Amino acid sequence: MTTMTEASVREFKMPDVGEGLTEAEILKWYVQPGDTVTDGQVVCEVETAKAAVELPIPYDGVVRELHFPEGTTVDVGTTIIAVDVAGGAPAPAQTEPAVPAEAPAEEPKPEGRQPVLVGYGVATSSTKRRPRKGSEATVPVPAQAIQAELNGHAAPAVDKPRPLAKPPVRKLAKDLGVDLDTVTPSGPDGVITREDVHAAATPAAAAPTVAAAPVTPASAPVASYDTARETRIPVKGVRKATATAMVGSAFTAPHVTEFVTVDVTRTMKLVEELKQDKEFQGLRVNPLLLIAKALLVAIKRNPDINASWDEAAQEIVQKHYVNLGIAAATPRGLIVPNIKDAHDKTLPQLAGALGELVATAREGRTYPAAMQGGTITITNVGVFGVDTGTPILNPGESAILAIGAIKLQPWVHKGKVKPRQVTTLALSFDHRLVDGELGSKFLADVAAILEQPKRLISWA
Repeated sequence: MTTMTEASVREFKMPDVGEGLTEAEILKWYVQPGDTVTDGQVVCEVETAKAAVELPIPYDGVVRELHFPEGTTVDVGTTIIAVDVAGGAPAPAQTEPAVPAEAPAEEPKPEGRQPVLVGYGVATSSTKRRPRKGSEATVPVPAQAIQAELNGHAAPAVDKPRPLAKPPVRKLAKDLGVDLDTVTPSGPDGVITREDVHAAATPAAAAPTVAAAPVTPASAPVASYDTARETRIPVKGVRKATATAMVGSAFTAPHVTEFVTVDVTRTMKLVEELKQDKEFQGLRVNPLLLIAKALLVAIKRNPDINASWDEAAQEIVQKHYVNLGIAAATPRGLIVPNIKDAHDKTLPQLAGALGELVATAREGRTYPAAMQGGTITITNVGVFGVDTGTPILNPGESAILAIGAIKLQPWVHKGKVKPRQVTTLALSFDHRLVDGELGSKFLADVAAILEQPKRLISWA
């Protein structure tokens, strides 16, 4: 029998795809046992608390085993895939006892080789391996049970495998009082779905005299809700990280928000002019571009706004560079990638960087490195038609600028009431770093530049 202890088998462990992350969820496998893979080939997509990331395999060979199904959250440092680097034939279905998963063999990493996309990291604890799904794996049978059956004796009792179900489905089953061991799975490879749990719960509710209600400890009452009127969505990945960061920021940094309403008619005209400029051909030109440039100019004039608070050292850290964060709404939640060294970019370069940042975020391909090291952020809530808001600081930053909707409004211009393009800006800042004078001067500078955008040239 072919075993997983051969010297030719390499085990690829879940790497640390970001600084300090401890786990990641396997979203999708791109390979299956028996597939041939090459060094650098993407084998799966995982989601961390920061973003979705594709993982490349650092070996040439044949896939022998996928240790976890899609939807499983795995600790960093845990083996997720085994590859036969000798290029042997695919492993047959197991017919003999499997090696217990609690003590996977450690394989040395290749010397002198750098990971293609992400680095390696080892967590202090590992995730226990789930039973393999599908027809490729069988329940491990103790040797004494096999021998007893051959001798014609009754085999000792064998523990039943744990039913395959995702954590939200297990939570639903617990809430509805459904024993997963009694549920018939209908999902791929024997996975129990929400529908299976609801189907199992319905007969029990309709005929209470047939089956007794499951016994529940008095200390843990069963919660229930109307599934036709409510939907429960697990909070994990990017959404969980965002929620944690926002709570931490809101209750750590003393927030102050100031507002200014500004006539941006000339800025909107400049946007239309730049769209016709040959230097901006193929680039995305919009009001956000000029507002971002105005903010960078205002930082140059008010450098103290670009800082962070070091709680451990009790120091203010002034940044002589600007990594400009842009809040982006994605299917996985709100993320804030940043443009590195935005202060050094020309207007066309800034336009290109903004376009690439937005496109990458919408595709869900923003890497963790792109969301680290931000110094100040812009959030454009005006795209949703609202006037403005009171944004919460991105952790570790001193200020965030919210842009409201740009609307045609009556405005006093040169002593007469005229229709003008107007918007409201809101600046939230950390009052430990930024006092009222500095915050007001900075926001007033941004507004003045947008009223007279030619100052972008004279002040840049």
